[in-house]
Amino acid sequence: MTQENLFEQIKIKQSFLCVGLDIDLEKIPPHLRKLDDPIFSFAKEIIDATSAYAVAYKPNLAFFETYGLLGWNAFDKITTYLNKYYPNHFIIADAKRGDIGNTATRYAKAFFETYDVDAVTVAPYMGKDAVEPFLAFDNKYAILLTLTSNSGASDFQFTESEGDKLYERILRTSRSWTGAEQLMYVVGATKATALTAIRKIIPNAFLLVPGVGAQGGNLEAVAKAGLNEQCGLLVNSSRGIIYRAQNENFADAAKNEAKKLQEEMALYLTQKGIL
Repeated sequence: MTQENLFEQIKIKQSFLCVGLDIDLEKIPPHLRKLDDPIFSFAKEIIDATSAYAVAYKPNLAFFETYGLLGWNAFDKITTYLNKYYPNHFIIADAKRGDIGNTATRYAKAFFETYDVDAVTVAPYMGKDAVEPFLAFDNKYAILLTLTSNSGASDFQFTESEGDKLYERILRTSRSWTGAEQLMYVVGATKATALTAIRKIIPNAFLLVPGVGAQGGNLEAVAKAGLNEQCGLLVNSSRGIIYRAQNENFADAAKNEAKKLQEEMALYLTQKGIL
């Protein structure tokens, strides 16, 4: 998917919502746990219920890997289902990969060719060697972990050197890498106050913003500081949508929460003059 295609979907749906698929078998409704593939069954109902309000889905690989072959088979079925029935939705593999050379190339081939996702989250610690292999695929994207929502983010990300905080250096340095136009960046919603400064460094890039909902991020603050003329935001909500209810009405509850977020996003897109 091109970024232009993504922007068109944002305008059509009046939304920049990404639904995170952090699927924990202990949290899904009990009646689904009896099925042959409870992970896919849960995901399918969530996708069908929220597809009108979301422009992206983000399976979190840790929640699939923990179940071994059951989880990997479900991930495969989810990406296949999305590509077949919802081809206009942006698919992000939240894998947080970060290795160099042939290893990075194999990770990229796995996600971009075998599973046909649009983007992969990548750790930038090892530099361009770990990232550029993901940028060698047409219309595929690496989403760099840049400024995250977790409490431990301050351990390293705000370390200063030569006048730049580490996350600012990641932003500046990454713009010189081959394929930099295919870079997106993770900026946690709880760090919304930093978005204004981040936008001065990367005014045009898309930002994946987790942390709205269960983690306490404020959507209005994120939109005010982060929206650009092409929207430039994918705001993710995972637990706040998919676990809104744990009974047989879970899909309707997820739909209602996604709709609520979409309606708020439409307001901010209108205020920005995008709609």
